Amino acid sequence: MSQPDAMIRIKNLRLRTFIGIKEEEIANRQDVIVNVVIHYPADKARNSEDINDALNYRTITKSIIRHIEDNRFSLLEKLTQDVLDIAREHHWVTYAEVEIDKLHALRYADSVSMTMSWRR
Repeated sequence: MSQPDAMIRIKNLRLRTFIGIKEEEIANRQDVIVNVVIHYPADKARNSEDINDALNYRTITKSIIRHIEDNRFSLLEKLTQDVLDIAREHHWVTYAEVEIDKLHALRYADSVSMTMSWRR
């Protein structure tokens, strides 16, 4: 009997990037908050102490940070899809979900967020 997938959650990853289409957004980095959920079987890792038997969330997070900080984005949709692509890269991943908050995007709101998911 197989067990349900393990879930990795990367919570409230706070980064700065160029996001938006207005002149001030193109000229200045803005704060974004990234949340990622990744499901994978973790069959080997459940009974092991070997990092090679687990999905390395540090490697995934470093890729996300590098991509967000080293690029410019006009649309929150494109940024979210790019991060989702990174989250689902490993062949063990069965499900991935990404939510990105663009802080202070609207005057009376804390943020505007975009969520996208993918299932194998």
